Amino acid sequence: MKLGVAVLGVGRWGVHFVRNFLTHSQTELVAIVDHHPERLNYCQEKFALDRHKITLATEWSAIRNLESIQAVVIATPASTHYPLIKDALEQGYHVLAEKPLTLNPTECVELTKLAEAKQLELLVDHTYLFNPAVQKGREVMTAGKLGQLRYGYATRTHLSPVRQDVDALWDLAIHDLAILNYWLGETPIKVQARGNVWLQPDKQMAISTQSGLADLVWLTLFYPSGFEATIHLCWLNHDKQRRLCVVGSQGSLIFDEMLTDEPLTFQQGYFEQEGEKFIPAEQSRQIIPLEPAEPLFQVCDRFVQNISTDSKSSISSGWVAAELVKILAGLTQSLAQQGEIISIN
Repeated sequence: MKLGVAVLGVGRWGVHFVRNFLTHSQTELVAIVDHHPERLNYCQEKFALDRHKITLATEWSAIRNLESIQAVVIATPASTHYPLIKDALEQGYHVLAEKPLTLNPTECVELTKLAEAKQLELLVDHTYLFNPAVQKGREVMTAGKLGQLRYGYATRTHLSPVRQDVDALWDLAIHDLAILNYWLGETPIKVQARGNVWLQPDKQMAISTQSGLADLVWLTLFYPSGFEATIHLCWLNHDKQRRLCVVGSQGSLIFDEMLTDEPLTFQQGYFEQEGEKFIPAEQSRQIIPLEPAEPLFQVCDRFVQNISTDSKSSISSGWVAAELVKILAGLTQSLAQQGEIISIN
């Protein structure tokens, strides 16, 4: 019997959930919900949906009691996640939620505990954790090829889209946070953030005391091992970059998403000391081969397999999502306090 799936929210990203669950061999898409009728019409036309088999609705309340539903995908704005996910879990549905799980660390923990108490799957779509380049990068890291880790850095910049509900920190940082935590196998104990506001000085997020939505953010992560990473985020930058690097004593691991044919490289090299001079040695560049796979399909498939086998995965779980939101909350506090270093408890 196929898993009956309902998708809530079919904006830019939600449409891809519809596509994946329509074509997955073990699922049946039974309902789509979106407040905007034009988005429902778009889905119906794009995927030639059979209205006799798939219910289209503008409100969750209209389909929440459908007997054909066993799992729900939440791809609505993050501010709506908590009540929707909580209600879905209380209804007995498995949940796949778009990141972030919620905007509040306490709510994230509550939802994760609720899912565990009801023995339901709660998976969060941190898509990069299912990217072949990120997964292979983890293997390189754990194999110790970089030697003693020195530091890391990442850049995530572009010219639009500009969000009107959250700042560049909440819009962009979670991707690189997730990758770094996954590669390092640890989470920051302290964080620091500074930023600039240009476009929307009069707007404020409900989760921040700072006026204005930051267009540029520089943040630093301090890990318990002593490793530090700096991340540059901006949605007002013509130089589009999606690049993350971890530097070690024996080489650097680079994930550059803009290099679609060779996104993951290992640049080997170290210093040999000759007197007072340090001479680079054994320098080479290795393109790491990757198996082609759509990361979002891997997310959807992991969700289905976890349900069908009654198994749990530590990758992108509710606990992982809660930790990331806690880090973002600490960075938000630091940003509001002009860069004060904040401890993550």
